[in-house]
Amino acid sequence: MERDFPIWQVLNEEGTVVQPEYRERITKELTMVMYRHLIRTRTFDRKCVSLQRQGRIGTYVPYEGQEACQVGSALALNDEDWMFPTYRDHGAMMTFGRSLVNTLLYWKGRTEGCVPPKGKKIVPPSVPIATQLPHAAGAACAEKWKGTKNAVIVYFGDGATSEGDFHEGLNFASVFNAPVVFFNQNNQYAISVPITRQMRSKTIAQKALAYDIPGVRIDGNDVFAVYFQTAEALERARHGGGPTLIEAVTWRYGAHTTSDDPSRYRDQEESKKRRETTDPIKRVERLMQREGWWNEQWANQVQEEVNAEIEQAVAEMERYPKANASDMFDYVFAEPTWTIAEQKEAYLHWKRVMEG
Repeated sequence: MERDFPIWQVLNEEGTVVQPEYRERITKELTMVMYRHLIRTRTFDRKCVSLQRQGRIGTYVPYEGQEACQVGSALALNDEDWMFPTYRDHGAMMTFGRSLVNTLLYWKGRTEGCVPPKGKKIVPPSVPIATQLPHAAGAACAEKWKGTKNAVIVYFGDGATSEGDFHEGLNFASVFNAPVVFFNQNNQYAISVPITRQMRSKTIAQKALAYDIPGVRIDGNDVFAVYFQTAEALERARHGGGPTLIEAVTWRYGAHTTSDDPSRYRDQEESKKRRETTDPIKRVERLMQREGWWNEQWANQVQEEVNAEIEQAVAEMERYPKANASDMFDYVFAEPTWTIAEQKEAYLHWKRVMEG
């Protein structure tokens, strides 16, 4: 199956374009836009890890190493499209227009963190694994039945393919020819479980065969491969071509969350090696240097502007009061059930005891 679903690249690790037919589409302007988003998402991610370590936000889910997956796919969307993210896809949401302040408020526990920008269809991040896939298939069907050309992208990890919702979502989308792109970020670990313990199949892309939909396997650290394949899948979906399964093979450098220690279940030397060989940002820098587009002064300016934007967002986030824990009980149902009322009282009792 690995021969039937090879890893497709546009830009290799040395920064060389290996798909000649895409060469003219890789312009200086596009490359600079992508580079800025890659720097922005990585810098934000590192800042959030630092904030969590200082106790200024809650447990955080980092994505460093997966920036090309999120930036490339989000840039392929139209403004009216839908995005169904997971808890690790704030890089994609930021690229699609979600504010940094709201992203930070999500990790601060405030309800504003789930509110998308006006006019954007960004669904709150899914924490339960794979539940967003059937939702995305349903939203795509709705757009199709309304007669629009809007499409949907839904993100999920390799571990999600072990859930029933994965298969239900793909089957539903296949049966109804829904305009949805199932975007899998295969970072090769479901928390601590390696992909070899998740499945016997050699690829995730081959699972598309069971639903008679297109499946493609790409280099998830190649922002151009991600961008072009996602754009083509979305365009196909808009014009009646139905769903596509994209497997973007990538790697998360760090922990599953800030409460996790990855050194306990994998060799972190592999991450160090990949930072030098397959890093998505270094790959774009090498391309720019090869093409004569690289400008150290411009790159420093991008970093300074990103730093300032993030620091401003942090300052604004910290002006908000602490989250009200009662919100998570009070706004589940119009009238709380007795079970939720009991849970709320138990929590408030525990809090009173802990606070003395």
